[in-house]
Amino acid sequence: MTQAYDLVIIGGGIAGSALAATMARAGRSVLVLEASTVFADRVRGEWIAPWGVAETRRLGLYDLLVGAGGHHLTRHATFDETVPPDEIEELPLSMFVQGVPGPLCIGHPHHCQTLFDAAGAAGADMRRGVEVGALTFGVTPCVTFTHAGETQSVNARLIVGADGRASGVREAAGVALHQDQPHHMFAGLLIDGVPEWDDDLQAIGTEGDFAFLTFPQGQARARIYGSFSLDQRRRFAGPEGPRAFLDAFRMPSAPKNRAIAAGRPAGPLLAYFNHDSWTDQPYAQGVVLIGDAAGWNDPIIGLGLSISYRDVRMVADILTANANWNADIFEAYGQERAERMRRLRFAAALTATLEAEFGAVARERRARYHGRAKADPMLGARVFAIMAGPETLPPEMFTPEHRAHVLGDA
Repeated sequence: MTQAYDLVIIGGGIAGSALAATMARAGRSVLVLEASTVFADRVRGEWIAPWGVAETRRLGLYDLLVGAGGHHLTRHATFDETVPPDEIEELPLSMFVQGVPGPLCIGHPHHCQTLFDAAGAAGADMRRGVEVGALTFGVTPCVTFTHAGETQSVNARLIVGADGRASGVREAAGVALHQDQPHHMFAGLLIDGVPEWDDDLQAIGTEGDFAFLTFPQGQARARIYGSFSLDQRRRFAGPEGPRAFLDAFRMPSAPKNRAIAAGRPAGPLLAYFNHDSWTDQPYAQGVVLIGDAAGWNDPIIGLGLSISYRDVRMVADILTANANWNADIFEAYGQERAERMRRLRFAAALTATLEAEFGAVARERRARYHGRAKADPMLGARVFAIMAGPETLPPEMFTPEHRAHVLGDA
């Protein structure tokens, strides 16, 4: 007889394992099929915004993550070549979500493994080194896969695609993926040996032809990112790339960055295009998509994990509240996610224009913006969409008119 599960989740990373742990704890039978045998450093996915932290609490996973080394950031600083360093004002990060001290950082491979192990401890059937073959959706979903040299088929009430950006589940389900054009490069590196950087302070800044982001991980470790122009895509390639990348952080406008430049690489340096991707309807009969499989936000605002945790919480709530798992139960999830991603695309595009464009015109735009923002704090309202959640702002804050006002084009 073909084995049957309530859920077969394809992808055992953060979204897949978080859903598996949640549903297994709720008493559902869950099978997770993960392709990798070891979680690798993908140079992204280590920062959870305060609204994402709130989602981990609703899922009952917050204490697990903190116990695994999750590290809160409580202060933020924005540096810019148009602003003297002694005029920089720090922002308290506890202001965005009540009861959340700030963003939570935890290393991506360790984060994945922590959730994977928790799902197994909760009773989910966790498989690694799996090659997924045929997928059948509809009213009788079925998955054929090969594991440990054996090919088998299993039935499920629902298949969940949590298999990342190149999702095979999404493709097999015929869910269209929309993408905008890449607009700049983004590179990241994990570094050790930065005890002089305050471990609760995150920072961003722009000077010359480079913009940076710094997220300390605790214990003198930090994840750092840099934005640069598309025509410089190989700027940090080759064996000297990590040293050149660290040196790019030496900025007169951000004197604290001396501590970052003195750090030691503790992982790979990877660079990739920055852009947005989304789906109109991340579900069909017998299948639902979560995390990057359902579309992702431009990494410049770092919301991949927060998006994934909300996806997991919404889908878990829907599944536990409904006895019949027909496709129409996911309509509210699809509508909320579509608007959520639309608003976050707006926030990311505005952020990219202000912080990841270079040259005289961009510099003058930033100078005007920083000067005007002192008199009109609402020019920076997109920060609430990023930190507190896109639903916290009214619709008029996500319009072309508001963008023009922020950029001084109105």
